[in-house]
Amino acid sequence: MMNDEEERLKEWFVLVYKLPPEPTRYRASVWRKLSAAGAVYLQNGAVALPADPGGERAMRGVVQEIREAGGTAHLLRSRSVGGDASLVEAFDAARDEEYAEVLDRCRAFHAELEKERAVGKFTFAELEENEEDLAKLEAWVGKIRARDRFGASLAQETEEAIRDCREDLYSFAESVYEAADHDSAGASEPQT
Repeated sequence: MMNDEEERLKEWFVLVYKLPPEPTRYRASVWRKLSAAGAVYLQNGAVALPADPGGERAMRGVVQEIREAGGTAHLLRSRSVGGDASLVEAFDAARDEEYAEVLDRCRAFHAELEKERAVGKFTFAELEENEEDLAKLEAWVGKIRARDRFGASLAQETEEAIRDCREDLYSFAESVYEAADHDSAGASEPQT
């Protein structure tokens, strides 16, 4: 006997669409929206998403956009025949690609902080820039997490990498505050 969650995972939204070749901005817009929703292309003009409320909203919005652009769109809700393991694997692979990009950016984040430490550039401007970079990484991971419906293999490693970036930034911030305290203490000492 399947529970509701197992039953739901067997259902998919499949969108088969065709857009006019011009203007190309419609193709780009549809691709961006489908990517943001986490859809996986089965082939050119055919995408799938798990049948959940978020997937339905995304697909219906894209269908409307395609039709308004003069294209054709057929949205189907169906069950996978013969199991959906390959679809789940495709979703996990797509999320792992995204997580891998974040992991690369995390390594670059640590390298940037290390470079600033090496040259002693402990400034508030540098700290603010790195805080903004970390906020962008965290927002990006949040978007990927929202699309990761099945628990891709790099999810946990990415969460740990973001936590390590946050800790590294806190350490860098302490150095910035120390440098600022040292500079202000030196400025108040009388000159001889």
